[in-house]
Amino acid sequence: MTTLFEKLGGAAAVDVAVDRFYERVLQDDRIKHFFENTDMQKQRMHQKAFLTYAFGGTDKYSGAQMREAHKDLVAQQGLNSDHFDAVAEDLMITLKEMGVSDDLLAEVAAVAAAPQHKKDVLNG
Repeated sequence: MTTLFEKLGGAAAVDVAVDRFYERVLQDDRIKHFFENTDMQKQRMHQKAFLTYAFGGTDKYSGAQMREAHKDLVAQQGLNSDHFDAVAEDLMITLKEMGVSDDLLAEVAAVAAAPQHKKDVLNG
């Protein structure tokens, strides 16, 4: 069975998508402030590893667990559902601009906006 990761174009496509995604995020007034003191090279590496895992490219993910990674952002900076949705929206726009088909966008949306991911990120 072909994974979503493979359908999207594998590691090369995820690398390009994440780089373009963060270009968009860092211009997004709704969420860019969450990244002001972030090592963006490290952040990009974490996101690439996570999306590779989330899209079925590997069954291993060595990054910080979602709750721990976002705990301070929720408690100290007010990260909330609107911010989560803005990030998901930026990802979808990025992929659409890269020419990802509507069918694959729907699969990505199902993963990216999964209730459990949102709950984990927001420490719900």
